[in-house]
Amino acid sequence: MAINTILTHLPTMLQPDPSRTVIRPFYAEDPAQFAIDGCPRPQRIVDRVLNLPADRARMMVDMMVPAMASRHPNAEKFFLRRFEEVRGELSEGPVSREQALLIGAYFSQEYAFESAALFNPSIVAHPLEDAARPGCLRFVMSLRGIGEGHISSVTFRTGTWDTVANQVTVDPASAHGVPPRIEEVEEDGRTIRLSCPESTNISESVVFPVTPSQRQGVEDLRMVLFVEEDGSRNLLGTYTAFSGAEVRSEMLRALDFRTYELRPLEGDVVRNKGMALFPRRIDGRYMMLGRQDNENIWLLASDDLYRWDGGQRIVTPRYSWEFVQLGNCGSPIEIEEGWLVLTHGVGMMRGYCIGACLLDKADPSRVLGRTDRPIVYPDPAERGGYVPNVVYSCGALVHNRMLLLPYGVADTYTTFATGSVDAVLAAMS
Repeated sequence: MAINTILTHLPTMLQPDPSRTVIRPFYAEDPAQFAIDGCPRPQRIVDRVLNLPADRARMMVDMMVPAMASRHPNAEKFFLRRFEEVRGELSEGPVSREQALLIGAYFSQEYAFESAALFNPSIVAHPLEDAARPGCLRFVMSLRGIGEGHISSVTFRTGTWDTVANQVTVDPASAHGVPPRIEEVEEDGRTIRLSCPESTNISESVVFPVTPSQRQGVEDLRMVLFVEEDGSRNLLGTYTAFSGAEVRSEMLRALDFRTYELRPLEGDVVRNKGMALFPRRIDGRYMMLGRQDNENIWLLASDDLYRWDGGQRIVTPRYSWEFVQLGNCGSPIEIEEGWLVLTHGVGMMRGYCIGACLLDKADPSRVLGRTDRPIVYPDPAERGGYVPNVVYSCGALVHNRMLLLPYGVADTYTTFATGSVDAVLAAMS
């Protein structure tokens, strides 16, 4: 990708990896016109399993469980848990352990969650780890992975940014993902909790679609370390839920790196993509950037983290590379001079470029400056991919007056650029 002289491209790249898989639930239903009253398709599948001779069932278990356990250490526990999840929909009767394992396996599938693409990253300072060397910062990064059926999930990485040597090292990812346990949070009835208690590091946690609103994807998580007025910190993130017909914005809260809560946002501006939360309240109110008209960047304010209405346009297309639309590339970053916002602009041939603007710290509706040229744009030699002519990010990081920008290329893979905050500000008019 071509980089304005403001930023330096780093050689670190994250490519899709079809070998990384997770076991997830599988559902089988009859088309409406072929439904059989009193005997749904899941029951018919179970009946076939229960009618297997005992020695045949045992042989199938002996073949299947070790094969899956070689890639998923907790495969057997998942199959038994999956059996319990579907048991309530089945006819009552005695079931052996071998039969339970087989039924659980028939209602499961191995899913390569980042086989086709790994892109649109966001990044925050690691809330639980400090770097061992001066000038270094540990970080957590989220990425959008695409697998079979063009279904998007969220996957994670950790790494270290060395601002002195200008290097980024991403920790090796685990060979497998851990399927989350799914439950509703009883307090409000709208929040879904995903827990991965068997996860040994964050790269094993996978947030894949679990509700009807997310059926076709959990897309473009914009993480932010939100600091409350009492000093407490929460790892939050807005993302796009895609049902296959409609999109809406939802919120992720990381209780830790094994447990995540997902809740839909409410209000008249949430039926769109690209909302990004400020990292703290301003004058006692939550603040958000949005692009609910698909053209401009809007500023939103709310007393309720989960409800967003109204708003005002604050940044509109001005330069040729953003004539089609503008949007944010993640949450605003607080610096001494104000709120630094990385932006995306869409121009000719639906090409996406990355720029920046600066908002007033006390009144973020005031735009203090913006770059008249992109700081990252598609390069002719590397613009090909799943979606050509696109560079895009869901969040950047500032440390010691240096900017680290991870970004996706052609909706296919992820790379990094760095540069000084002062150089970015100097490029604004």
